[in-house]
Amino acid sequence: MYALIAMVLALALLVVLLRRNIKLGRSMLLSAVGLAVLLGVRPSEFCRTVVDEWHNKPLSQTTGYLLVTLTALVMFVNVLGTAMKETGVSQRLVPALQGLFRSRRFALAVIPLMMGLLPTPGGIMLSAPMVRDLGDHVGVDRTRLAAINFFFRHQWETVWPLFPAVPLIQGMLGISAYALISHNIAIMLLGTLGGLIFLLLPAIPPKSQEDPSSTGFVANLRGFADAFWPIALVAVLYAAVNIPPAIGLLLAIFAFLLFHKVGTRRWASIFKSGLEPDFALLILGALLFKLNLEAGKTIPAVVQFLSQMNVPKHFVIFFLPLLVAYLTGVTMPTVAITFPFLAPFIGAGEQAKVGLQTLAFSGLVCGLLATPVHLCLALSASYFEAPLLRILLRLAGPIVFVAAAGVLMAVLSG
Repeated sequence: MYALIAMVLALALLVVLLRRNIKLGRSMLLSAVGLAVLLGVRPSEFCRTVVDEWHNKPLSQTTGYLLVTLTALVMFVNVLGTAMKETGVSQRLVPALQGLFRSRRFALAVIPLMMGLLPTPGGIMLSAPMVRDLGDHVGVDRTRLAAINFFFRHQWETVWPLFPAVPLIQGMLGISAYALISHNIAIMLLGTLGGLIFLLLPAIPPKSQEDPSSTGFVANLRGFADAFWPIALVAVLYAAVNIPPAIGLLLAIFAFLLFHKVGTRRWASIFKSGLEPDFALLILGALLFKLNLEAGKTIPAVVQFLSQMNVPKHFVIFFLPLLVAYLTGVTMPTVAITFPFLAPFIGAGEQAKVGLQTLAFSGLVCGLLATPVHLCLALSASYFEAPLLRILLRLAGPIVFVAAAGVLMAVLSG
């Protein structure tokens, strides 16, 4: 019980700091330190957790690796955004998107949806510059833009097999990929519907007669491709030859600058624009928060506390992944911690009630969408310069639709 209270107090500290207009990166770092104090995590325990990571986890999952690569990624995203502005590409992108998709609502949603096919930590920053430029052009407030970018980016997580949670759950429960995806797609469909109703329908002002949507299809396609190909290159390098997105993005920036014949004397100023210290502090704070949870053995304590309470089965199936996702802000640890505990309720193989798995996954997604610990939400809030609490309020309606999808599939599974 105390572990849960400590976590709540640490999150409350984060909220208080944000309300005092302390930058998000510093607030997250101070909240992580506060959590360590509340949990009584000694330096020796913290160091032991870090050492265990290096011994027991792949390099790509260690804190040091994530700190370097995520920081580099968000910095390089800023650099690419500046390069696009310097070359006029971002200015041509907005009318191109409006001309291609006609519906500006669809254009705002499709950008993070496409970027969401690349399951990389911090990948939300790949779509952020495009969403911001288009949203600013059509008059959408930054808080709503941050919510749109964050929400639609995560619509693939329950069905796209490149997200490791999908094959992991499939293996743990012994169910087919078809069974898992055919049930979980309800989360994606209802979630997208909720995003349309609460985020997109109220977002767009009436279309003005001066909207530059009459440009030819080929010209619009060229304007879109000119901005999208560096991101596509990152995705191809990641999927085909497993080049980390940060390195792929750096290569894409070099290729972009050379393609547009930007003089090398201008490169230094363009790269300098990406050096935002608060982004680095934000990532450091989020990773320290996760490490302190592990060092303080918080999650197992919370799981044990809930298991000792005689609560209804369906509530446990939904609420336990929600709680752990809310505490950690990441998918894989939530699956690894909670699904072994939930497996006896859900069943396995041909006896599995896959609808109950969907209920559990919907709880996980609700937790991820609602927690300020989620790195993507924090990065989006920082990039769009939007209050975190206001973004969370925008997401309340779509989250209800995600929860409804899980409940519906659980009812249909009997």
